Order: sequence, then C-alpha cells, then structure tokens
Amino acid sequence: MPDSGLCLEALSALSGCNVASTTGPSPLSPQDFVNIVALREFYKQQGLQQLEYPGVGALSLEEREDPELYSSPPALTDAPGPQESLRASVKINLQEFFHPKFNYDFTSVQDGNTVFLRGNERYFRPCGWNRVALRVKQKYDGNDCWLGTGKDAWPVSYHAPNMDGSLGIILTHDGSLGHEPGFLDAAAASLTAGFTKGRGVYSTPDIKMAEKYCKVFKSKVDGKMYKVVLQNRINPENRKKCQREDVWLVYVPEGSNPIQTRAIVQESIRPYGLLLKQL
Repeated sequence: MPDSGLCLEALSALSGCNVASTTGPSPLSPQDFVNIVALREFYKQQGLQQLEYPGVGALSLEEREDPELYSSPPALTDAPGPQESLRASVKINLQEFFHPKFNYDFTSVQDGNTVFLRGNERYFRPCGWNRVALRVKQKYDGNDCWLGTGKDAWPVSYHAPNMDGSLGIILTHDGSLGHEPGFLDAAAASLTAGFTKGRGVYSTPDIKMAEKYCKVFKSKVDGKMYKVVLQNRINPENRKKCQREDVWLVYVPEGSNPIQTRAIVQESIRPYGLLLKQL
C-alpha cells in the first residue's frame, strides 16, 4: 500500500477537505467520499457556491488551481496556511477505511488485447495506476454480487471530478427520459449550439478519459506530483448512456432536493478503489 500520508493527501485532493487520520471511528465512509466528490461537481454545474454535507458542514466549491493547495494538512505543531484553514477538516480511521488485502499495483501491467468483463460489460483495467482498495465488502444491504465478476456485478466506472456537461454530451433518447421536461428542446439546441448539459453526475468506463479530467496534487510526503481518480461500480439500472459511448450519466431530475440528490448518487455509484499515478 502506498504511504498512508499520500493516501490522505489524495482524499484531500478529491474531496476539497483537509483529511487526516484518527484511531477512533471514521465519521465518513468511502461512500461518503464518492458522494462528496460527485456532488461537488454536480452543484458547481448548477451554479452554486457551496455544498452542505452531513458531518462535514459547508464545503466551498471554489476551484483552486495551485496543486500545492491539495496537499494534506500540516502537522499539528505547524500553523495552517491561509487557504488550508478555510477548508473543512475530517478524520478517517485508516484500518476502517482501506482494505489492503485487495490492493493491486497496475503500474507495470499491460493488458494488450485481453478482454475483462464486469457485469457482462467490458472492464478497462487501470493499467499504469496503483489501486488502494477501499473497505466496502459487506457494507451494503444484500450481498457483494455488485462487486464481483459475474452477470450480477455492476460495471466499472471511473470518476474524475472535472468531468461535467461541458464535454458537449447529450443523452441518447431511449424512452426512459421521454417525459422529462425540456429533453427534446435540449436535444434540438445541441444540434444548433453544438452542445448541451445532461443534468447529473458523470463517470466513464475509460480510465484514459478519466485521466484527462482528474485531480493533480503535489505530495508533502515525497515532494512528487500525483494524479488521483476514484474507481467505482455503477448501478446499470441508474446509469444513462450518453451520445459518447465513453461517458455515463447518473441523471438527477429537476426539482430534486439535496437529500434526494444525495440518495440518487448513493444508490447509483459505489467506490471500491483509490487510484494513484505518479507524474
């Protein structure tokens, strides 16, 4: 497993919080982190300035360009920097949060033409990345089939926080959204303007696309630059395919309140790996 401090920095980069370790219970689970990462981008799409999340409070959605700002918080003996002091602080229990038994180092792996399947859909493994496994087995109602390799498994998706509707995506009209107000108008507008924004949370089955939109941070552990992406399973019943085959959308209907929106994300996307790649 990569250095625990590096993993905390990666979680800080993804969530926009100062993430530190604790020996006590973790107030946030891996599911909470994917919720926060997904909801941050969704609420930015809606033009909001902050996200309220239970147990964390108000999270600023302001984008910070300096990768140094994504580093982990300083030691307790050091005074926090002006930007770090403005960020919410959360603590996690490393033993409760990570599952080292299922770590996998893909940094030297090349799959070539080998095809892998998850839920009868192609799984593009994260070759070139180091995966830190999250402790998610037996954390959800039912069994762990969603995490398996059989026909009942959920497909794999990668979430990069900077993926949004600005990619110029429209939903394919498969009938499931036929009654959504404005769908046909949005589709027509895309033909003239060249793009439209699907309302919801984006992810991709293609790790190469996720890498283009991932977070980058400079580590205080070793001074090196890293990319970070979340590896998830996505509920095939809640996923909407987009005009681009390499982009999937979890649709959030108009009028959904914050509790409903969070529930949609939580029922649709489950994280199981933190991916790190050194630049």
